[in-house]
Amino acid sequence: MNHFRAVIAGTAAVLAVPALAADDGLIVLDWSGYEDPGFFPAYVEKHGDNPTFSFFGEEEEAFHKLRSGFGADISHPCSQSVSKWYDAGLLEPIDPSRIDRWDEINSTMKEAFVYDGQFYLLPADWGSTAVTYRADLVDEADVQSLNVFLNPEFAGRMSIADNVDDAYALAFLATGLSDWTEATVEDLEKASAWLRQAHQNMRTYWADGAELAQLMSSGEVLVSWAWNETPTTMSADGVDVRANRETVEGSSTWFCGYVDLADGPNDSDKVYDFFNAWMDPRSTEYIVYEWGYGHGNQTAMDALGPDVLDEVGLGSVSVPVLHQTPMSHVIREAMIKEFELIKAGF
Repeated sequence: MNHFRAVIAGTAAVLAVPALAADDGLIVLDWSGYEDPGFFPAYVEKHGDNPTFSFFGEEEEAFHKLRSGFGADISHPCSQSVSKWYDAGLLEPIDPSRIDRWDEINSTMKEAFVYDGQFYLLPADWGSTAVTYRADLVDEADVQSLNVFLNPEFAGRMSIADNVDDAYALAFLATGLSDWTEATVEDLEKASAWLRQAHQNMRTYWADGAELAQLMSSGEVLVSWAWNETPTTMSADGVDVRANRETVEGSSTWFCGYVDLADGPNDSDKVYDFFNAWMDPRSTEYIVYEWGYGHGNQTAMDALGPDVLDEVGLGSVSVPVLHQTPMSHVIREAMIKEFELIKAGF
């Protein structure tokens, strides 16, 4: 089952109930779609069922849910949120001695979140974000610049992720900044002004890959700022959707991972069973071939070869790349507030 169908099923479950009940000895607060057992077959083999999953739409929602006392053992933030979660006391350190393939994990990613000599993130997935379009309905010449999102020709036929980090990655690139760790208040103001212009052309802000796939399949949305899962899975389903990572202003990359939540209600043995299942090379192959994303096990990724990465949109590009790494807390909190105003039309 490819990711498009898996996420459709996951989204239906989210609409029906707040969590997918399975093995209640482990509770995972995650993005919709990641309950797919193709990511952690070793866990299912050992325990006979999936963990219990609860879902969030974006990381600020997850952060506030945890701060309000929601009980979970594991969650799945992306790199720009980890330090905020750490500062809020939500995380426990990861014990490398309990990760069977620790030496195979991407060293840059795992060492990005070392506090007082302890590790706090297990790198799980990474990908790219770029202009994505219906190639059968949009001329390739129209999507060579990020300013396509300001083009009135596509008014009401565009979408951006309902995610502050993805939205501002787009806006910073469009206004000339490819390293948001250097963003100033002036840069933020320029990016916000650009997003306000783009907002006038939006059909909607998509919440997950399933929603965007439906919008693009129907032709309601022709151009989007999207993760590389979308062209990978939609092309596999026979819809001519492509991504242009070589727009003149550039494209973006992100990486996310699993964290051990402080005061989780269940046995830590199952936490590490889940972590180890995710680092299994079977998980690497599944996420690359079925979702089009990269994986935290660098040894297993290297074994796939560079041609596979090029095929799913993870190869190198010749234009600027904004890496969604940790940034100034002050700037990011201002981004969160501004993005809510922009979406509300202010």
